Amino acid sequence: MRVSGVVAAAVAFAVIAGTALAVANPSALPLGDGKYRSSPEVGYVDSCQTYFNGSGAQTEGPWIGKTTWNSTTKIHVRGTVHWHSTFKERVVGARRLLTGNGLPISPTGTFPIASTDPAYAYDRNPNSIEPYSLSVSLPANPKLAASPTCVGGTIGVSTLGIPLYSAFDAVGRDALAHELQDACGGHPQVSGQYHFHGLSPCWQDSVLSRRTHLIGWALDGFGIYIEYDSKGRMLSTSDLDACHGRTSVVDWDGRMVRMYHYDATLDFPYLVGCYKGTPITSATGLQIGGPGNGSGGQPPPGG
Repeated sequence: MRVSGVVAAAVAFAVIAGTALAVANPSALPLGDGKYRSSPEVGYVDSCQTYFNGSGAQTEGPWIGKTTWNSTTKIHVRGTVHWHSTFKERVVGARRLLTGNGLPISPTGTFPIASTDPAYAYDRNPNSIEPYSLSVSLPANPKLAASPTCVGGTIGVSTLGIPLYSAFDAVGRDALAHELQDACGGHPQVSGQYHFHGLSPCWQDSVLSRRTHLIGWALDGFGIYIEYDSKGRMLSTSDLDACHGRTSVVDWDGRMVRMYHYDATLDFPYLVGCYKGTPITSATGLQIGGPGNGSGGQPPPGG
């Protein structure tokens, strides 16, 4: 993976945006504040949690409008910090095992956000990035459940070894719009867990190739992909079902298979709207399985 810090990540994001102009305008993305439901609906999150009382970014940035937000003018947290990351994915029997130390493969911004960083005027994230033991066991060949399941705060793990969180911050607002992330689209929450709320610009190799590409696994074991239509345009929420997925031919463990999967999009809810399979309820290192967490668990305040 070729990552050259802030500039490369910013260019990669512009490339992503350019492929999706016809279906998702990055200058006027729908704002997802409060878009949670108690049942599946396209463009919303079927959320296990409907009461949010945490904390988040302190001030709305000028990129946020009444009903939309502009991803092309939103600033990011400065810095280029390198980490010693370990992450391994392997299939053993009927399980897919994900292990690592929770540290990013790609460079990150500087956290806590420094008072000299322009991002500090909007988001005073006081958290530092910390290592931890990550050990997750997912079904290697997931099956569709009889009915969809609501999602909590953590919805999966990326191929970069970083947890994937839902579209909301701890206040129930659109996390990508309101919170300040670094150039790779990540930031830490209160326990120091670095995470993504949406598509990271640091998957630039797959973006530049315009190929459908696996970027992670949801907690039910189904893959999360960057996917393009026949015209080479990145899919948007309107192309997907209420869980933010569809059935098509994708590369699954080295074989081209027609199967259900989720798709990352530029527009809300970004990754997963509900689970089509049966999510795991416990894993080492993930914010799931605790009191009030349900299937996926709401991240601690500040995430």
